[in-house]
Amino acid sequence: MNAQHQDILDFVAQQAPFNALPDSTSDYFCHHLEVIYVTRENQHLWLDSAHPKLFLIRSGVVELVSPDGDAIARLTSGDYFGYPSLLSGEAIKNRIEVKQEALVYVLNQQDFDYLRREYKAFEQYFVRAHSNRLLSTKFQHHSDSWSERKIADLMTRQPVTLTPEATIHTCAQTMSDHRVSSIMVVQGQPMEQRLIGVVTDRDLRSRVLAKGVDPQQSISEIMTKNPKYIFENNRVFSAMHLMLKHNIHHLPVLNEHHQPMGMVTSTDLLRQQKSDPVQLIGRIYKASGIADLKRYAQEVPELLDGFAYHIDDISLIGKLLSGISDALTTRLIQLFQQQHGDAPTRFSWICFGSQAREEQTLHSDQDNGLLLPNDLTPEQMDYFKRMGEFVCEQLDVCGIVRCPGNIMASNEQCRLTLKDWLAKFSKWLATPTPEAMLNCKIFFDLRFITGSSDLFADFSEALSALKPDQLFYRALASELNLNSVPIGLFNQLKTEADEQHHKFIDLKRRGIVIINDIVRLYALQANIRYASTLERLDALTKTQFLSKKDIFDLKDCWRYLTQLRLHAQLDSEQLPSNCINPDRLTSLERHQLKEAFYLVRQAQQAASFKFARGSL
Repeated sequence: MNAQHQDILDFVAQQAPFNALPDSTSDYFCHHLEVIYVTRENQHLWLDSAHPKLFLIRSGVVELVSPDGDAIARLTSGDYFGYPSLLSGEAIKNRIEVKQEALVYVLNQQDFDYLRREYKAFEQYFVRAHSNRLLSTKFQHHSDSWSERKIADLMTRQPVTLTPEATIHTCAQTMSDHRVSSIMVVQGQPMEQRLIGVVTDRDLRSRVLAKGVDPQQSISEIMTKNPKYIFENNRVFSAMHLMLKHNIHHLPVLNEHHQPMGMVTSTDLLRQQKSDPVQLIGRIYKASGIADLKRYAQEVPELLDGFAYHIDDISLIGKLLSGISDALTTRLIQLFQQQHGDAPTRFSWICFGSQAREEQTLHSDQDNGLLLPNDLTPEQMDYFKRMGEFVCEQLDVCGIVRCPGNIMASNEQCRLTLKDWLAKFSKWLATPTPEAMLNCKIFFDLRFITGSSDLFADFSEALSALKPDQLFYRALASELNLNSVPIGLFNQLKTEADEQHHKFIDLKRRGIVIINDIVRLYALQANIRYASTLERLDALTKTQFLSKKDIFDLKDCWRYLTQLRLHAQLDSEQLPSNCINPDRLTSLERHQLKEAFYLVRQAQQAASFKFARGSL
């Protein structure tokens, strides 16, 4: 063996997947490869649909570029390209751009297919790489549609702020000088400022001019205190939803440290592409009666069918459907109060499960409750009993069916005072029975919808103070093993069958629920109060409980399985809810499904092991 061949062999043997395979695979690769030198002048010659090949970069820098000109990935020594077409048989759509002239090893399709047949781990590596490429490309390079844009993308100027001691005259002058229609009122040192209020041009008209208020008074007298706000990394859709829900036209934007970043207005959002889903939510908030709400709710399936195939981030579908449920709930509560009078005391309408996680589908049922102040009178309790029964009944009329487990505000066990809710949670944490663990998986996915945000904040703070012991986490982790991914011997998909002998895999029960359970377990341990699975995973990146790679894999698997689940629900095939027929998938899609289940099983086993031995 000459020195050059040995050098190539040494390099190849160090690269994945060869470093985890028998030496014979590296030797085969080296005996069948072609060595090429890729430059800017000849870069267009190598990606050919008629002759797809596997490329391994030895040195240099190459960018993979989409047909639209977007950079998909920057590839350097040890990176591969060309394998998607080898796996799928589809035409090559991307191109390469050489950033630094590259020495590349090339394997033709016949030899690539030989290694796939002979070494299962070789094939799994490239199927997984292709799946990750598809997902990361999809979610890192978003379209220009409103649904994919973050609020931070709309920010064009620094925040215009004043302290509460500033006069109304100064406020009006500042707004005129900066040509803005609102001011953020802040307290604290420049690097530690906190938002405490907002003054808008409408406030100056209605609260100052219309009432003859002295312009030398401080703006603290006329500002809107504790205003609604949004974080810079939230999406435009979330801002639209918040403005519609609360009928506001100015929304402060904060960074993750709760420091002011700027202001977005309804005018800013109207400049974005208009959306039928947002318009539907707006109509729901303005509905005049039950008949209107029922008619609007009937539009959802058709609307979703047209909307689902035109967005990149599948998690937005869950947010959309949960937003519609939130809007229906809020409007029903308002209609109830119009008929029966204002609530006799403050209350918080809360939701659990998929609605709380903002992960609803077309087939999601109700999971809701009422949080009430302590020491209510029988008359006050009767008012909220009637409210709970009315809202849950009308949600059912609108197509959000009743919860089979009766987790609804119409049930007195889900219509409790602050003290009683805390007692219930404390009991579950102290006595981790199977029933308690099931309740924890439902009720710890918790979100406020409408009513008193202060009451809900008190509840959340008290919940955070509850500290489960290690026995609780072990019990919750043991629940993970009661459900398994549908992969059997020889990495084959395990299907079930209905009465008509239709084969299917339940994507929710055998995949998505397992991911939700894993992430919830880590989030509870880290005292993360977000309900959304993806938000919990983002928050976990700031902890030591999960590696960034594990978090990336879980997010990708969740998105992939959720996307398959949604498309199955929109499909006309008669299968149980949340299920797919794997025979209808392409060969590559089946490979990707197996890979997703494989990664979920790894995370499931790792979590069970970590919590069982108390290492967290």
